[in-house]
Amino acid sequence: MEQRSLIRIFSASNLRRFTLALLAAWVVTGHARAQGPLPETVESPQTVEISFLSPLRSLTPVPEPVSGEATFAAPMPIIESGAALKKAATHPFWDRQNRVLFAATGIAATGDFFVTRANLSAGGRELNPVTRMFTGSTPALASNFALETAGVISVSYLFHKTRHHRLERFTSAVSVAASSGAVAYGLTHR
Repeated sequence: MEQRSLIRIFSASNLRRFTLALLAAWVVTGHARAQGPLPETVESPQTVEISFLSPLRSLTPVPEPVSGEATFAAPMPIIESGAALKKAATHPFWDRQNRVLFAATGIAATGDFFVTRANLSAGGRELNPVTRMFTGSTPALASNFALETAGVISVSYLFHKTRHHRLERFTSAVSVAASSGAVAYGLTHR
């Protein structure tokens, strides 16, 4: 009979209710602790600190203020608004670092254009299959590299707007590295 009563006490629904009651008590006491004492509450002569890590009270008494001292609520932390936090975490898109990266992207793409054009005029062939479609004329090849640079800036702007600032910078860095690698390969394999 005793086992049956224990099973009844620790059934799944009772355990859920008990857990929800503990959670509600924790939330209420946490909210009350964050708001400070209510004006209509009367403090007992000896206040006991409540630990939020366990549902049981701590046995450490909180020292009472000396008579004559004014009691004040604990200062609340200042929480900045979302706009202030957003402003502090973001940067303008055309900041110095992006301007330098985009200039480097354009310079590397220009160098890649001239090396590719020189190699094609000397009888070489383009290894990049996308750029190979534009090798029929010099203006088409120039527009390919200009669109590549514009595409890098556009993708970087997309990452900036979605607050992926590391990817925003990384996009330009990868483009500079790829174009510089193509220039180096083109110059060594003439």
